[in-house]
Amino acid sequence: MGRAKAGVLKKRSFSLAGHRTSVALEPAFWNAVSAIAAARGLTLAALVAGVDATREPGQSLASSLRMLALDEAARKNPLNH
Repeated sequence: MGRAKAGVLKKRSFSLAGHRTSVALEPAFWNAVSAIAAARGLTLAALVAGVDATREPGQSLASSLRMLALDEAARKNPLNH
């Protein structure tokens, strides 16, 4: 109904280390990453640049941003086992 279809990607472009790059994520992940940036007092571009600078070799930037969002969600809402 009002929700975007699962799997629909939204691209955003950034300048990272002097190069333009595009990152495609689902809207829910962009919302989560934007909220993390705001909570940390950063622009979205600054947060993405920080993730890019510290990601594991071979890991895509999109995957790194998704993991950031999932890690933050898990930190805020730990599962009770």
